[in-house]
Amino acid sequence: MYFVSEVERFGKVAVKAAPYYGGKLEIVPKIPVRSLEDFAVWYTPGVAAVCKAIAADKELSFDYTWRWNTIAVVTNGTRVLGLGNIGPEASLPVMEGKALIFKFLGGVDAFPLCLNITDRNKFVEVVKTLEPGLGGINLEDIASPDCFYILDRLRQEMSIPVWHDDQLGTAGATLAGLYNSLKITGRKLSKTSIVLFGAGAANIATARLLEKAGANMSKMILVDTKGILHAEREDMDELMLKNPWKYELALKTNKAKISGGLPEALEGADVLIAASVPGPGVIKKEWIGKMVENPVVFLLANPVPEMWPWEAKEAGAAVVATGRSDFPNQVNNSLVFPSVFRGALDVRARTISDTMILRAAQALAEFIPEEKLTAEHIIPTMEEWEVYVYVAAAVAEQAVAENLARRPLSYDEEFVRARKVIERSRKVLMSLMERRLIKPLPQVDQP
Repeated sequence: MYFVSEVERFGKVAVKAAPYYGGKLEIVPKIPVRSLEDFAVWYTPGVAAVCKAIAADKELSFDYTWRWNTIAVVTNGTRVLGLGNIGPEASLPVMEGKALIFKFLGGVDAFPLCLNITDRNKFVEVVKTLEPGLGGINLEDIASPDCFYILDRLRQEMSIPVWHDDQLGTAGATLAGLYNSLKITGRKLSKTSIVLFGAGAANIATARLLEKAGANMSKMILVDTKGILHAEREDMDELMLKNPWKYELALKTNKAKISGGLPEALEGADVLIAASVPGPGVIKKEWIGKMVENPVVFLLANPVPEMWPWEAKEAGAAVVATGRSDFPNQVNNSLVFPSVFRGALDVRARTISDTMILRAAQALAEFIPEEKLTAEHIIPTMEEWEVYVYVAAAVAEQAVAENLARRPLSYDEEFVRARKVIERSRKVLMSLMERRLIKPLPQVDQP
């Protein structure tokens, strides 16, 4: 099929381009080097004065070094999207790609760090040791339920922002898309019945964020590989011990104690948020037909959604979103993480709170004015780069309001700062491409 062949074509280009460029990233100096005398400033003996100043006041490390704008993208490769447990080496191209997006869309200096660690406690301890040299941590592609444990501990035990994008980024983008979908279909979040298909990192985080946003948890249903979650399911004792995050949601949701699978869960539902396994054919048209009139359907599996979006439309869906850029309404965490970190880093936040994520989702949704909001355009695209400035300013303002900022900035101050940093990052890359210091993509023979 066309869309499947497109995935194959992109893969062929990626495999040829990887050795051609030798990776996606490099470190380039940003200070002038004109003679040996400059090294005396940037390194020895001049650097000693900078070191002494930081030794006297560690907070100066944010002013005197790259720490203010630098994060690590950390993984162990145990749950790479669409690929599974492929290990740290094979996950490195994905982490490079994430770092590229951080820089181009958020102006954030990010570098990949792939750890050969599967023990979650050891993983936590290793990441904690990185704090003195970084402004933040982006966790990536870590298997559930370890990802919840690792994130919760690091958020509690570190004094720099820690974020797990598969959880928080996906949840933030999903909530933004849902806000606007409910506007289009005339619904209120507090009165909406929501089915989440898939109970891994993305949907568990989405359910938790929906609760904070005001969703009615008693009307929410989660469906995992064993069927519908409810308080009396036979594996509850096992969940309590092995996955307390899913266990907690089983107690809070589905007060009607509906059992069965996805078809039963969708009976009379307003919204479906699927973040399960790649399709097509995972979700059937007749199941969508069981939902109420004009339902909202999010099909977020990659690289192929759980069902084709036109099938959901044919089954009656009023709004359909996927995780892909070649379909309308791409709900993608790339719309969230660059700007959340931009705002958090600029105010030197100690953490990224759930309410900061809520503000990010609201700002992302509100970027589309009501007169331009349609069923085919519920969320900005990554090409609308100014959205990252608006979201960064909202996140920074929220961090200041919660007393989480080391360096308080107003909304307007952060708006100006974020625009300047992001614009510079984009201009640098464009300039390098125009001067052919970055070579054009290699050609790939078509079949």
